[in-house]
Amino acid sequence: MTALPRQERSTTIVAKPTPSARSAAEARERAESILAAKPLTGKGILIIVENLPVPFDRRVWQEATTLQKAGATVSVICPTGKGFDAPHETIDGIHVYRHKLPLDAHGALGYLAEYSAALFWETFLAFRVLRRHGFDAIHACNPPDLIFLVASLFKPFGKKFMFDHHDINPELYEAKFGKRGFFWRLMVLAERLTFGLADVSIATNNSYRDIAIERGNMAPDDVYVVRSGPNLDKLQRVAPNPAWKKGRTHLVGYVGVMGQQEGIDLLLESVSHLVHDKGRTDIQFCLVGGGPALEELKAQSTAMGLDDFVTFTGRASDETLFEVLSTSDVCVNPDRVNPMNDKSTMNKILEYMAFEKPIVQYEVVEGRYSAQSASTYARPNDPVHMAEQIELLVADPERRAEMGRVGRARVENQFSWDHQVPALIAAYRKIFGL
Repeated sequence: MTALPRQERSTTIVAKPTPSARSAAEARERAESILAAKPLTGKGILIIVENLPVPFDRRVWQEATTLQKAGATVSVICPTGKGFDAPHETIDGIHVYRHKLPLDAHGALGYLAEYSAALFWETFLAFRVLRRHGFDAIHACNPPDLIFLVASLFKPFGKKFMFDHHDINPELYEAKFGKRGFFWRLMVLAERLTFGLADVSIATNNSYRDIAIERGNMAPDDVYVVRSGPNLDKLQRVAPNPAWKKGRTHLVGYVGVMGQQEGIDLLLESVSHLVHDKGRTDIQFCLVGGGPALEELKAQSTAMGLDDFVTFTGRASDETLFEVLSTSDVCVNPDRVNPMNDKSTMNKILEYMAFEKPIVQYEVVEGRYSAQSASTYARPNDPVHMAEQIELLVADPERRAEMGRVGRARVENQFSWDHQVPALIAAYRKIFGL
């Protein structure tokens, strides 16, 4: 992690901070000033998230802790998950209620079972939270775009509805299943109804903001961009661990979900090109994360003869994640180029940048907006070209270092969580008419 500029050891000469450090300090000071005023004192907020438990879901937990620091009483409803099994606990003053879900839903019946169970427990627990702690607004985090059904029960009683738009579900469905059809149309309808019920919406980037305005018919003044900015106090570089390199010279890291639409199969093709076609035996790949396609991807790696060159960690602790990122020479984002990934900001990109790592990714709009020259860009969905970009970077340590500095500066200047706090609080001041 880049340190702030050191003060000279003199009573009269002090080194001036660099522009990025000064900007980071200003962002921190502004965020702390806003929260110190406790603008949400007396307000209760219920956050509902379905796809990940908290505090494992970094974005949701950052929102929850920020709103709590702003004076609100915050409760969260989420699913259980590995290491997060307690049905109810209070963490850092936030009331967390968890429920079980059917595991690893597949196909129409699987998703129907998952969503039905989620809606039942979200509704049941929302009434419990109302009775125990009270709330003035429901903050719904998609996917899926069905939590509006829970919020609709409370709107007639004056409760506000904040929609936190994490994924564009119609595009996600099309990317995952390669088609539109009946269920795609249901996704479009659910999205429209969600935006229609929302008093205020939060978008994770400008592309999502445009969707809220153009497709969701929301007033521009009711849509706020709150990016999933990393908390630089939490993402700490640690000492590299050469064990992850398995005795090889270079390490390429990936962090993220192991799903069908994340392009890990394309990454394995890139690895195969480097190992089998180019004869590169000096590059190790470490893939951190769990997901529904993990076992399938492991089997694919084995079938391609790549087990010696690819490490799958599964869902890992922060300690493992930080160690892999700190050891990596290059980080990759193999997400396929499609309407979903083109418009989405991937958390892993900002995390790579926070760790000062050069990036290789396919050419997508929001990926380029985030990384700029901290990344190189392969031709869309071309694993051979991605392999070539990886090969160029591992051969050029000076370029890697410069790209890492650029990425870190962009996070400090624009994307860290301190920069997101004013927009989040502004959205809540708007919804409560403060």
